[in-house]
Amino acid sequence: MTTRIPSGAPDRLDPADRALDTRAVLTGIPRHRHPGRRTVTRRVLVASALTLLSIVFVYPFVWLVSASFKPRGEVFDNRLIPETFTWDNYVNVWQEAPLGVWMLNTLIVTALAAVTVTISSAMVAWAFSYYRFRGRGALFGLVLATMMLPGAVTMIPTFLIWNGLGMVGTLVPLWAQNLFGSAFYIFLLRQFMLSLPRDLFDAARVDGAGHWRVFRSIALPLTKPALAVTAVFEVQAVWTDLMRALIYLRDSSTFTIPRGLKSLVDAFGFGGEWHWETIVTASVISTLPLIVVFFLFQRQILEGATMSGMKG
Repeated sequence: MTTRIPSGAPDRLDPADRALDTRAVLTGIPRHRHPGRRTVTRRVLVASALTLLSIVFVYPFVWLVSASFKPRGEVFDNRLIPETFTWDNYVNVWQEAPLGVWMLNTLIVTALAAVTVTISSAMVAWAFSYYRFRGRGALFGLVLATMMLPGAVTMIPTFLIWNGLGMVGTLVPLWAQNLFGSAFYIFLLRQFMLSLPRDLFDAARVDGAGHWRVFRSIALPLTKPALAVTAVFEVQAVWTDLMRALIYLRDSSTFTIPRGLKSLVDAFGFGGEWHWETIVTASVISTLPLIVVFFLFQRQILEGATMSGMKG
């Protein structure tokens, strides 16, 4: 049987290489090529850089967890493995502060804020991505321009509005402004919706579906990855928000986790005795829910962040 070597193949090959090439011609399976030295070196450098960055970002939390299992005198000894291991901090923290009430308040505010901003931003994004009307580009540019305004510019007018409504001292100002959407989330969801096939929505309209039915039954299910990204981003933002809690909350029974931790630091500082073991333990407890949320929705976060930029 005569074997033909494809044109362009080298004229001189070792017997081993010629055997591999002959097999590739007969079977159609390309010869395996070992990665070059430059490719291996590049992979090693990238893996080393990623490992180093991971250690830099993870180390503070590892230190925090380690400090939460130490007695007061050893909190800052810089040992990742405690010399004196104790569970007392996780028992005493619930006695030192109403941590359960603070976590419940934070959970309520976070859930309401995430749901309202996701729904309202999705509705506005759908209008900008599907409907064609005069001035749509200028109006969308105006919405994006609101992201350029620093929070300090609108802080006092917003406070006066909520004070006039009698809502200062309640949890309402911490989430109710999300009823009007967020410029960043509107942009994110619009970019994702632009990648959806418009023919699908037009076919639904021809079949008699109304505007609301098309949005609710077709657009929203197809936008689940971007909606998950919006909700998770807002959960993280509200769960760690201290500024608005400092402005609007007055009584400890309405404190959120960030505001409660700030009150613990202030109380121990004014007394002259710093209970750092209690503060770091409360910080660990308040951080764990965010870690759980990220691990539960990490696939949706990556998928939504990737798909949102496919079409501009």
